Amino acid sequence: MKTQIFCLVFLFISVAQGLNPKCDTQDHGSTLQVFHIYSQCSPFKPSKPLSWEEDMLSMLAKDQARLQYLSSLVAGKSVVPVASGRQIVQSPTYIVRAKIGTPPQTMLMAMDTSNDAAWIPCNGCIGCSSKVFNTAKSTTFNTLGCHAAQCKQVPNPTCGGSACVFNMTYGSSSIAGNLSRDTVVLATDLIPSYTFGCLQKTTGKSVPQQGLLGLGRGPLSLLSQTQHLYKSTFSYCLPSFRSPNFSGSLRLGPKGQPIRIKYTQLLKNPRRPSLYFVNLIGIRVGRRVVDIPPKALAFNPSTGAGTIFDSGTVFTRLVEPAYVAVRNAFRRRVKVANVTSLGGFDTCYTVPIVAPTITFMFTGMNVTLPQENLLIHSTAGSITCLAMASAPDNVNSVLNVIANMQQQNHRVLFDVPNSRLGVARERCT
Repeated sequence: MKTQIFCLVFLFISVAQGLNPKCDTQDHGSTLQVFHIYSQCSPFKPSKPLSWEEDMLSMLAKDQARLQYLSSLVAGKSVVPVASGRQIVQSPTYIVRAKIGTPPQTMLMAMDTSNDAAWIPCNGCIGCSSKVFNTAKSTTFNTLGCHAAQCKQVPNPTCGGSACVFNMTYGSSSIAGNLSRDTVVLATDLIPSYTFGCLQKTTGKSVPQQGLLGLGRGPLSLLSQTQHLYKSTFSYCLPSFRSPNFSGSLRLGPKGQPIRIKYTQLLKNPRRPSLYFVNLIGIRVGRRVVDIPPKALAFNPSTGAGTIFDSGTVFTRLVEPAYVAVRNAFRRRVKVANVTSLGGFDTCYTVPIVAPTITFMFTGMNVTLPQENLLIHSTAGSITCLAMASAPDNVNSVLNVIANMQQQNHRVLFDVPNSRLGVARERCT
């Protein structure tokens, strides 16, 4: 026999003894009486009657305390909206709004997990877009000199007068700027004296138009400069590159991160210390594990080989032996004879296809990708391609890159203190 228990919870209960004589103390079959907190007979009623004004102020004070309590529950949950730059600034990167300087100037900065220092185009920059940060209008802006410790942490520093000047390449472009410092606001968090590059010259077309926010692991990255605030922990959900609004999110700090999420270990590579390496142990097409030479997936600190998660690369790149094996397995499962190419994509179809899933198998974690993370379609919809390619034949030819299209509509969590990376399916488009 099932036992059913019914509970009725009252906020204020008092034994019917010693009450106000005006109160009803007749026997109602129970020695317990229930009162409203402000009733004539409530033991919580003030001994001296409150005026209407005092009563309202008392309730307002209680509400204020309640709101402070509720705020404490979400303290530290800093969420920055994320959008596809393709729709807003015609860039393949993902962007966040950052407010720079005093008074603040809003810049749409590209998120990049494989770079450290942030940089933005400043007034007077040669080759930059029309949207620049006006340093003269910020009362908290400062240029750092060569004596500053941060000057040793930027690539190729030189002294241009009293300023610390740096030069670096980004993709197929080059940039030069002065190392600077100013207030940065992300979400509602004010970060004073944030060190970044104030660009003075750019060449090429791959430089994000309104700057870059470095989320790597180096000394000038957001993680390093805000360790006290965010504890070197963040996650993001990238919306579809076709999404026209800021529907994605960058969550900063350990609070508010997903609990139900699978992890794989983060690896350190001294040759490429800023990158987020993980151990990719296999790839499955459909239900079958692809036969890939172990060396193609192996993590090798001495050569820089291995697999990384990267928010700045658009399409996943696999070293040639791994890509060829996955591509061939994909073609066999699709079973369409006529395979064409489109630019750098060599597995394209002019007829509708049903694509198999592809699963990346990491130590302790599998990530299975549906069609939306695997296929790109031409504007007219007449061509469909596998959205992966072979690694370029250059310095990165030993690197497997899990790129942002394959990460779309997933929560990717970077927990640096615990050396782990987590992935969970999450719709944010």
